[in-house]
Amino acid sequence: MSWEDQFAEDADQRDGEARGKSRSVTVGWTVRFPQGGDAIWSAPKPFTRKDPKPASAKSVQVCPAAIDFDRRHFVIPSPIDLTLSIARQPNGQLQLMDADGDKSAMRAKGRNGMMVMHPPSEWRHPERPVIQIVAPYVFVADEPCYVVQTAPYLDYFPTPRPGVQMGGRFPVHIWPRPLSWGFEWHDVSKPLVLKRGEPWFYVRFETENPGAHVRLVEQEQTPELEKYLDSIVDVSNYVNKTYSLFGEARRIRPEKLLKPKS
Repeated sequence: MSWEDQFAEDADQRDGEARGKSRSVTVGWTVRFPQGGDAIWSAPKPFTRKDPKPASAKSVQVCPAAIDFDRRHFVIPSPIDLTLSIARQPNGQLQLMDADGDKSAMRAKGRNGMMVMHPPSEWRHPERPVIQIVAPYVFVADEPCYVVQTAPYLDYFPTPRPGVQMGGRFPVHIWPRPLSWGFEWHDVSKPLVLKRGEPWFYVRFETENPGAHVRLVEQEQTPELEKYLDSIVDVSNYVNKTYSLFGEARRIRPEKLLKPKS
């Protein structure tokens, strides 16, 4: 990397530090009340590419902007092997089905405990069902930090998913709630295939210093974190516009929640 590239890459960090902002931010991750047990929920992994060595000093692989963009993403792997389909009933209603039937890797009890198809009144379009799958990852920080959940758009899938993942963004220093995976099914004639270990979705983090890098560590399940999570989990079942609760959540939040596992 040339001196000019190094200078440009560090400029945001130096500017942030001059304003008293951290050069790096530690974020803890854990899995809360995991369906199927801890074993199926893998640790978030830094996004990496398996490209050949660059043939030129100007190759995309050595572009500092592309490198910096890639390394800010963490991959959450799919915990399950599952092929889902949508069937239209005689009354016109759409129903979520396990396309593998008796050959499915999941029992119906496990599948029903992990996922739900929302009622049509909650869809954005009457012909695009919305399904939600439990993704009980919790991220927590003790300094201002937002998690951003996105589709795995840096990975190539030979068979694209038949719809769009529903993204999300919220502050994990105030609102460290478990994630979920929402999917809006656009082409109901095609199945949704999830393969264990393949990229399921990404998370990345926004901090006060745009040049800061995130250090992701496994979080200890402390009594303080459990109590705080109990106070904010599932509030969307009772009120709308949960962002309006951030002020109260900030008031009751313990001074420290982050505790890396030893």
